[in-house]
Amino acid sequence: MLAAFLLSLGVIFVAELGDKSQLIALAFATRFPAVPVLVGITVATASVHLVSVLVGVVLGAALPTTAIQVVAALAFFGFALWTLRGDQLEDEELEQVERTNRNAVVAASIAFFLAELGDKTMLATITLASRETGFWTLFGIWLGSTVGMVVADGLAIWVGKVLGTRLPEKAVKHGAAFLFFLFGVLLLVEALG
Repeated sequence: MLAAFLLSLGVIFVAELGDKSQLIALAFATRFPAVPVLVGITVATASVHLVSVLVGVVLGAALPTTAIQVVAALAFFGFALWTLRGDQLEDEELEQVERTNRNAVVAASIAFFLAELGDKTMLATITLASRETGFWTLFGIWLGSTVGMVVADGLAIWVGKVLGTRLPEKAVKHGAAFLFFLFGVLLLVEALG
């Protein structure tokens, strides 16, 4: 369980760097106190990643192990390219954050839940879960992916509030893309080795 927790925490933390969700976290943090925003992020992330783990389990049971490993490797190559392309907040998403008057926890939960559907962190969690079977290992993946995303978004809020500046976007993008590429290579070597 610990290995699954640490792996998913690391993968999702990296996937979240420079992601649209971090931009949404920053936008919410300018309007609401950080703690309710983080609670909302946690609720949404825990829900989305639970669904992701369940989808991964179904796919893992339906496909042969070698096929899963090759698809997972290709997915990580895709995540690397996606990371290099980057995410941006659309004007309407920013306006939605600015005009919401709801409770910060509810507003952040809804916004993050919708933003994460089909996002690379959801797909990465599905990929990780599709390779595993045991309850505790899958629990570790769910917990690690949730914590990894909350920590990455918490970091974005902290950097935005305390430093008032952004991390160097290009360096974050290239570093995260390299790590995804490396994960893909390792999975491919394992599948074909």
